[in-house]
Amino acid sequence: MPRANSFPASHRIRRRSEFARAFQTRLRQSRGPITMYAAPNGLNYARLGLSVPRAVGTAVRRNRIKRLLREAFRLHQRELPAGYDLVVSVRPHQPMSLEDYAGIVTSLATRLHGVWQRRSGAS
Repeated sequence: MPRANSFPASHRIRRRSEFARAFQTRLRQSRGPITMYAAPNGLNYARLGLSVPRAVGTAVRRNRIKRLLREAFRLHQRELPAGYDLVVSVRPHQPMSLEDYAGIVTSLATRLHGVWQRRSGAS
């Protein structure tokens, strides 16, 4: 059983088909330089995928942003709605603080969950 704040491989999206499914669901919200796509995954936990293109900056900058986004997800995964594949797409920007990324990730995931609830007609 994974520890409370762990980020095991099972909570990561790595396959191209899993990314494509999240993009094709057309469930998307944006805030600042971050766009989050979501697709229901039928699991009792959320999974994270990152899309950080070269246009964001050098490898050092891209990797720093990815580390901060993964850490924000890891620390706040219990607050996120369960059962979604969340793909985070990043546009060029200066890296923000961990708290900023955490706020963005949690608010976007919560908003996407609400949109999905309305779209599917569930209460």
